[in-house]
Amino acid sequence: MKTCLASLALGAALLTASVGGAFAQEAAKPAAQPIPAAAPAPAVESVDIMKQNQAERSRDQPGNNAPVWRAVKEGQQHYSSLPAPEAGVLIQAKEQFPGQARATSAGEAWRQYRNGPLTSYGGWLLILAVLGIAAVYLLRGQIKLNAPRTGRLIERFTSLERVTHWTMALSFLALALTGLTMLFGKHVLMPLFGHTLFGWLAYACKNVHNFVGPLFTASVIVFFVMFVRDNLPGKGDLDWLKKLGGARGHASAGRFNAGEKIWFWGGVTVLGLIVSGSGFVLDKIVPNLEYTRALMQYANVIHLVAAVLVFAMSLAHIYIGTIGMEGAYDAMRTGYVDDAWAKEHHDLWYEQIEKGEIPRVRTAEGAKVIQPAKAV
Repeated sequence: MKTCLASLALGAALLTASVGGAFAQEAAKPAAQPIPAAAPAPAVESVDIMKQNQAERSRDQPGNNAPVWRAVKEGQQHYSSLPAPEAGVLIQAKEQFPGQARATSAGEAWRQYRNGPLTSYGGWLLILAVLGIAAVYLLRGQIKLNAPRTGRLIERFTSLERVTHWTMALSFLALALTGLTMLFGKHVLMPLFGHTLFGWLAYACKNVHNFVGPLFTASVIVFFVMFVRDNLPGKGDLDWLKKLGGARGHASAGRFNAGEKIWFWGGVTVLGLIVSGSGFVLDKIVPNLEYTRALMQYANVIHLVAAVLVFAMSLAHIYIGTIGMEGAYDAMRTGYVDDAWAKEHHDLWYEQIEKGEIPRVRTAEGAKVIQPAKAV
């Protein structure tokens, strides 16, 4: 028994000595050096890690489509079996139109620009134009003839010229009314009519707009060929502008005054062709053209800006040609004007007629109308 106890005591002493020696050796070792910080991984590795995380997320979370929509929102071209251009692009890349605070997807940027600045600024421009014309009428009234009518007539417009003018004018009014309905109807008419009725109205306006547009363009071209020679800059134009068309004294003018020439070149020709060209793009009837979404959006912006400007200019022309000036509407309705009207508003043109440089009667039909008047 004593022998066993002595053996156990000896084993315990040896174990304690060995453990104590091990701790002493560990304590005697020098302190470990700090591990240096790892160098930043290159961008390619970050992209690879992100893709790996997306792959793991798609595997571990089958219903999580965030990686898919993140790729879609980048605006990149992806696979599509459809042959249409941009069929593989669901959401356009970011775009920022003038005046917008921040960039967003091009489609949303165009929508905000159309329903924001274009609509508000365009609406206020038309309202100011109408108020300006109303103020002129209230303050000035209709421009009356100072001299009594003589009964002698001048053939100012032939039947073909009047048909061309009225074709352009009526098609323009149809385009203006349908265009205004589509541009401002959401804010003005939809609250009154409701979504369903306004939807049918807007759909009808769109179709009328699309089919009347080419007729307007054709009439503009014919109108330009007919009247371009008489609308070239000439004698008396600067004087007419300085005198504000007669507001500051008598202003001489040829067959067309400077105001009519500005309308012819600025409104009918330049803005009319811009509206027509952008409208053809929106109708997709221009051959050999790739109709991308960006092209259609910019064409829509150009179309709206030009259309609002030409309509604002037309209000002044319509006013003068109807209730603003005595005898002006008769010239386009019947084709004839009295000598007193021609002498007062287009004296240089009247002088050419009196000298025989321009015929008083231009057609056989005009001769039948004017001959009896000469006998008066």
